[in-house]
Amino acid sequence: MRIDSHQHFWRYSPESHAWLDDSMAVLRRDFMPAELCAELHAAGFEGSVAVQAGQSLAETQFLLELAQANPFIRGVVGWVDLRSAALESTLAELKRQERFKGVRHIVQSEPDGFLSDAAFRAGVAALGRFDLSYDVLVYAEQLPEAFDFVRAVPDVRCVLDHLAKPQVRAGQLEPWRTQIRRLAEMPNVCCKLSGLVT
Repeated sequence: MRIDSHQHFWRYSPESHAWLDDSMAVLRRDFMPAELCAELHAAGFEGSVAVQAGQSLAETQFLLELAQANPFIRGVVGWVDLRSAALESTLAELKRQERFKGVRHIVQSEPDGFLSDAAFRAGVAALGRFDLSYDVLVYAEQLPEAFDFVRAVPDVRCVLDHLAKPQVRAGQLEPWRTQIRRLAEMPNVCCKLSGLVT
């Protein structure tokens, strides 16, 4: 079975998608399942995993509704507040929807040290109890912090998004190459080859 492991759906609005700067102007429009379905089939894929692009429970629910209506969306990696006192009940509610598979937080936009926050780590650790994965979205310079983080949550399947966005266009592969090899030794980590030059 061939699955596109990482794609987004959204109804574009400048306020909600402010991260789409001028270099990504081509993405400033709606992207919905009907358009992707045709592309997937043409490329020989049987399904996809929808991944959050905005950090809200409303978007997570939006993606789950799309998955319910479109069977080719095999899974959803959404967002929840991993530091919330209500995390366990939120996860229990979301887990009732079979296509809810994991959680992602946009750490690349957070300050240094974010992945060391005790409350955040405790929230990620809770994902393991619900058999949910955690998508690690960081820049290459955040890889040392990411290594310490995934080592601290050994019971959680961690998925590195975009190979930590190495500077491939500039040909700057170090220290990324050394750090990615170190991270690859962790038994609870895998990665997705996606979005390396966008």
